[in-house]
Amino acid sequence: MLHEPAVTLGADHASKKKSRLGMILFVIYALLYGAFVIIGISHTHLLGTKVFAGLNLAVVYGMGLIVLAAVMGYFYSMICTNMENKMNKEVQS
Repeated sequence: MLHEPAVTLGADHASKKKSRLGMILFVIYALLYGAFVIIGISHTHLLGTKVFAGLNLAVVYGMGLIVLAAVMGYFYSMICTNMENKMNKEVQS
């Protein structure tokens, strides 16, 4: 049984754009997470404030960060796939 790659990999013509998009999304997420940490360190009383359906800010913000990470990952993947397809078509033309 041979263990070979399932697909042949070629040059990634969209790598610079994908890297830039990844860094932008990382900075956005890091700023939001940093704000959560700062609230937790300096304004702990705010985390106990009820904000939605009886849940406090800590739970809503924390779960929001988790959901945001999944959504950002999905959109990153979708956008990068579109970039790769577009750039590969341009190179083949």
